Amino acid sequence: MVKLRLKRCGRKQAVYRIVAIDVRSRREGRDLRKVGFYDPINNQTYLNIPAILYFLEKGAQPTGTVYDILKKAGVCFYGILS
Repeated sequence: MVKLRLKRCGRKQAVYRIVAIDVRSRREGRDLRKVGFYDPINNQTYLNIPAILYFLEKGAQPTGTVYDILKKAGVCFYGILS
C-alpha cells in the first residue's frame, strides 16, 4: 500500500517534502515519487496536483497532516477518498 506522507529535509529548520512512499518504508526511506514541498515556518506549499491525484486514484492514502495540507490547498477529493 502507498501513502502520501511528509519526509523531513531540513536539518536545523523543519522543511518537508510530500512524497508517495510504501507503507513498510521508514520515514526517511526511499520514496516512489516526490509530489510536493511544505515549509511550515514560512507557510509555503508547492504541490504537484496531477501527481497527487494520480496516486490518490490508484488508492494511496494521505496521512493526517498531508490530508490537512491538501484540504487547505483546495485539492478535490470527491469520489477518491472515502
